[in-house]
Amino acid sequence: MDTKVKQSQGKLKWVGTRQVRPDGVDKVTGRARFGADYSLPGMLVGKVLRSPHAHARIISIDKSKAEALDGVKAVVSGEDFPDIAKEEAFIGEGPINFRYMAHNMMARDKALYDGHAVAAVAATSEEIAQKALALIDVQYEVLPHVIDVRDAMKPDAPILHDDLFTEGVTPEPTRASNIAKQVEFGRGDPDAGFAKADVIVERDYSTQPVHQAYIEPHATLASVDEEGKCQVWASSQGHFMVRAYCAKLLGLDLANIKVTPTEIGGGFGGKTLVYIEPVALLLSRRCSRPVKIVMDREEVFRSTGPAPGSHSTVKIGATKDGKIVAGYAEMRLQAGAYPGSQIGPAGMTAFAPYEIEDVKAVGIDVVVNRPKVAAYRAPGAPLAEFPVESAIDELADKLGMDPIEFRLKNAVKEGTQSCYGPVFQKIGFIETLEAVKNHDHYQTKLGPNQGRGVASGFWFNIGGESTATVNVNEDGSVVLIVGSPDIGGSRASLALMCAETLGIDYKQVRPLIGDTDAIGYTFLTGGSRVTFATGLAAIEAAKNCIDDLRKRAAILWDIDVSNVEWRDGVAHPVDAYSDEHEPMTLKQLAAQSAKTGGPITGHIALNAEGAGPGFGSHVCDVEVDPETGRVEILRYTAVQDAGRAIHPSYVEGQIQGGVAQGIGWALNEEYIYNAEGRLDNPGFLDYRVPVCSDLPMIDTVIVEVENPNHPYGVRGVGEVPIVPPLAAVANAIEAATGKRLADLPMSPPKVLAAIDE
Repeated sequence: MDTKVKQSQGKLKWVGTRQVRPDGVDKVTGRARFGADYSLPGMLVGKVLRSPHAHARIISIDKSKAEALDGVKAVVSGEDFPDIAKEEAFIGEGPINFRYMAHNMMARDKALYDGHAVAAVAATSEEIAQKALALIDVQYEVLPHVIDVRDAMKPDAPILHDDLFTEGVTPEPTRASNIAKQVEFGRGDPDAGFAKADVIVERDYSTQPVHQAYIEPHATLASVDEEGKCQVWASSQGHFMVRAYCAKLLGLDLANIKVTPTEIGGGFGGKTLVYIEPVALLLSRRCSRPVKIVMDREEVFRSTGPAPGSHSTVKIGATKDGKIVAGYAEMRLQAGAYPGSQIGPAGMTAFAPYEIEDVKAVGIDVVVNRPKVAAYRAPGAPLAEFPVESAIDELADKLGMDPIEFRLKNAVKEGTQSCYGPVFQKIGFIETLEAVKNHDHYQTKLGPNQGRGVASGFWFNIGGESTATVNVNEDGSVVLIVGSPDIGGSRASLALMCAETLGIDYKQVRPLIGDTDAIGYTFLTGGSRVTFATGLAAIEAAKNCIDDLRKRAAILWDIDVSNVEWRDGVAHPVDAYSDEHEPMTLKQLAAQSAKTGGPITGHIALNAEGAGPGFGSHVCDVEVDPETGRVEILRYTAVQDAGRAIHPSYVEGQIQGGVAQGIGWALNEEYIYNAEGRLDNPGFLDYRVPVCSDLPMIDTVIVEVENPNHPYGVRGVGEVPIVPPLAAVANAIEAATGKRLADLPMSPPKVLAAIDE
């Protein structure tokens, strides 16, 4: 049936407005329940024992003393988990190997980083659980370790995995290596392109691993009953992901696991994996009592996934008139203890903003004795765009060109084939550059020791599987049920689009997030997909609901449904019947639903395609203290194409949050390891994230080049804003000091050393 809904383009009532978020009051009053807030009768406390060594063979684990301690109900180690074969799957934010995931969750023959889980207990109190951990006797053979990606690639480096052979190279290696994989993207002949260049910039760059630094630590509550039915409450970015991973890692049937999403106090990609959920389930199964595990901050830093560190070589060439003719990037990413850094996205995003005929990007995945990495907002892209955008800025300077004009001359546009393959459809990159160029920020004069930097960034954005149900209550209000955890205000954006489509008041829509038994499969919240993909599901479910409402009106009027149209939340008979029947509101139709077939509902399950890629361009002003090397951010403006801002306040918030995190990555944040391979700064006291006093108000400009593949023009916005800041800050420091810093973080000692040179 064709849904007859009439909407005037440009005359939307709710989409684009700044409404109060449905979960806002619960969040600010403390009523909202996060992972650690859940409890059950008879609940036990779970704790995890972690390796103090960066690399050590596990000789033996004696659990007997811990098991004998009064109050201890279960103790498990790697031998208690199923042996998982190597199997590639794509369930989370990237391809994973289930065997590596299982071994990362609980070490088997070796502990591969400081903080690697080696055993776990469930006890009647936290004090008893801590005593039990101390009674577990683990005998280690300490092995040589390697922390830096360049050291790990050396022929004489300590080998983490005897069965790891480099993929993607020829001939196939016969020796084990820490180099897990190599991928390549590009087209043309870069060597031929460089031969045409008048100016070439080539430089090495490095970044350090940084953590997503979400405020809420990982927390889960698991309960297994006598029939083997499992329930899990988890703080994660995808409860269907938690269900799938727990089933695989424990050898359970999906049908026997129900996962309920709790509120989530930040994730940014870091909660797209499981660390403690399968452990809590196994402990609960052992003792037939609920088990809750809550990480402390030190555990979060030592044992969950940061973004990779990297060492990259970038070479870009241009003609004297400013046309980029060649580009080459080789990016070596730290995967942590197990393969799986984001070399694919890094290779694809590196040169994505620019039209280059001869270009190549190589990504190399390298294991080191650090925690296995996880996604972090546009995973891989900041590591790729930092060196490329730094080199672009250096090229513009050598050519004597304005950095924005240089980017405009080489910018991709609609119809351009991307460096990684697809042809761009309608995109707004040029519009973001023009907005920066015309912004008063870009025209403002600077003072002594001050500098201005610009940089651009790109992220694909994704769609994927989403399910939504719209149920109409008897009073005409609506319940919207989706399967996407809300980590950035998505309840509000989904409710706005649902209300807009139905033509009813925003406050009449109550958005809920269903558990894995209550709603159909939905891919996790990541990749900037929810407002696009789950929003599309909410719109289509609302349209199905409208089809049902039109049928109800047709029954009451005794006319064919083709003679009923839906406008502004009201069923109208077409002109031929307008004199015979009065229009009926949704509330009136709901009140008579029993006469026309029962409850009114709409449902959709889809795999959304056509997510419009996102671009952003940033401008940053800094002042550098020549005596201390301290960098102060004076002013920052971020311009981004949002397609259409469904809720402008939350679009602005996403942009500001990404910029703040990117600035931290650029200036302060890094994992610091000592000579024994132990993490020296596993807490917010020593791991320095930006706070309010470190930052100015981050100004935002929302460009709206609508995505033609979405009814309201949506593009994802959450990932792009973290991509440009690393280079924007570096370029601003170069402008202020005349020194090009290529190693992050650009902390005061590094800046001062560069000045003193």
